Amino acid sequence: MKDYYKILGVEKTASQDEIKKAFRKLAHKYHPDKNGGDEEKFKEINEAYQVLSDEKKRAQYDQFGRVGNQGFSGAYGGSGGFSQGASFNFEDFDIGDIFGGFSQGGFRRQSSRVNKGQDIYITLPISFKESLLGGEKEIMVKRKAPCDACEGSGAEKGSSLKVCDHCKGRGKVEEKVMGIFSTIQTCPVCHGTGKIPEKICHVCKGSGILEKKEKVHFRIPQGVHDGAILRVRGKGHAIRGGIPGDLYIEVKVNKDPHWTREGLDLYTKKQISVSEAILGTTKKITLPDGAFVEIKVPAGTQPCTKLRVKGKGVVMGGKKGDAYIHIDVKIPKRLKKETKEVIKQLAEKGEL
Repeated sequence: MKDYYKILGVEKTASQDEIKKAFRKLAHKYHPDKNGGDEEKFKEINEAYQVLSDEKKRAQYDQFGRVGNQGFSGAYGGSGGFSQGASFNFEDFDIGDIFGGFSQGGFRRQSSRVNKGQDIYITLPISFKESLLGGEKEIMVKRKAPCDACEGSGAEKGSSLKVCDHCKGRGKVEEKVMGIFSTIQTCPVCHGTGKIPEKICHVCKGSGILEKKEKVHFRIPQGVHDGAILRVRGKGHAIRGGIPGDLYIEVKVNKDPHWTREGLDLYTKKQISVSEAILGTTKKITLPDGAFVEIKVPAGTQPCTKLRVKGKGVVMGGKKGDAYIHIDVKIPKRLKKETKEVIKQLAEKGEL
């Protein structure tokens, strides 16, 4: 039995947030598109996350050691009977989800659940400016997609499909559990379609699915924050006889050399001279999105003064933040003799 908690490196009491953080860290480390990535390890991590991130699946896993109609581990010894001292508690559990088997005349009940391909998780670095403005984006994703030659049917172009001999066209097959119950499983031959090609496609060898790089278009929301996860439906791995998984994109916002972000507000520093601080001045500030604003520095501005430019922060969800400029007064380290004399005279008069 696979220990999904051990795979993700979390305790059995871990919160959903802890599970999510652990998955992100491991998925980033083992993603097959990265140097040193491990596709098998990534699949194992994804499998564990798919179960533990779903409250219902997690509850089933915690109780039986497996999910859905995969069977039982721990309670069922695997040798045709129950392990010694084992017991089941089916309270609040739909037995039909597991033992939805055949009646004597055929299928007693068929599951309406649709098979879904695996989801894909990637990390996407974007610039600070992109995070503020948002906009359309196009990336290349390596995914399992329907074969173009046969349009996902698995049949050679020009040939037809025939009824699957293994499941008799039902798309489901019976599997005995403990010699008492029967479960309904997706047919491994036709993958639930009920049909198989008379002549298999020479490109995909009848699988209907090929791994390829594909352009994916999506939109980055305006004001997206670092660590946000975007979902692109149907752009995960395709699966024959089912629907494709989804693509999850974790946004990694690169740092800006001049600006930082806190919530919807933006912060930067601006250095001015002593004379400008004393007499006042006007400064042009370049915002992260490339726009310019002029700020008025009042006469007598003190070091570390914070000036606000209203409405020039992050725009997100119809709300606008502000831009804050921290004023840094530059004190000269060296002065001419004449300058020192003038400052000394002003100081003696109490003006400095």
